[in-house]
Amino acid sequence: MSDEKIKAKLDQVKGGIKQVVGKATENKKLEAEGMVEKTIAKGKEIVDDIKEGSEGAVDSIKKTLDKKK
Repeated sequence: MSDEKIKAKLDQVKGGIKQVVGKATENKKLEAEGMVEKTIAKGKEIVDDIKEGSEGAVDSIKKTLDKKK
């Protein structure tokens, strides 16, 4: 797991905690901040997954082309 993915997961947890605390205390601003942080972190995680997948695909293509030489 990459450093970016770990950071994104931690940010999702922090956002989730803010969201729950905001909901429990009826603090709509805190709840909304938590939801936004959680959503942004999930987006970062997805981007990192795509990046890792594309790097794997490129490596696979390179290996295939090297075998054909």
